[in-house]
Amino acid sequence: MALVTPTWMVKAIYNIEPSTLKKRGIAAVLTDLDNTLIAWNNPDGTPQLRRWLERMNDAGITVMVVSNNNHERVQRAVGAMDLPFTARALKPLPVGINRAVKQLGLRKDECIMVGDQLLTDVIAGHLAGVRTVLVKPLIKTDQWNTLPNRFIEGFIKADMKRKGTFKYREDIDD
Repeated sequence: MALVTPTWMVKAIYNIEPSTLKKRGIAAVLTDLDNTLIAWNNPDGTPQLRRWLERMNDAGITVMVVSNNNHERVQRAVGAMDLPFTARALKPLPVGINRAVKQLGLRKDECIMVGDQLLTDVIAGHLAGVRTVLVKPLIKTDQWNTLPNRFIEGFIKADMKRKGTFKYREDIDD
């Protein structure tokens, strides 16, 4: 269970405060794309996303997308936001996260991996040796290829709820 247990659970990536990250020595937020940073069916993002990215930038915290999508899909989604990214991350393997950490020139303890899926984002983060944040998916629907993971996650989340370890907070330190 340790492999699928996130370090923190936060309601939304936009709730993660730069001051909280700074206090913990975190210099970069590695983030999944679909249903974490943007809704999978809304590549333009939201005003809330743009404000959050601005606050992170002002605080000197890098936000980098680590996605299993192909290069063209990720580029199209984050191009206007001018975010660095790594595509074809191969999550739940740590390949993409390790690539991102190296590209940023940071230590693993200076990075967190944020995502909406236990079986890809959280496992990959743990295997890569970075702290992890599970967020609620931005919308209730998913792309077809995510549905098997959601089915399996349902059993894991039910077990975590039974044990009292499944609770979303407002921010990491909440």
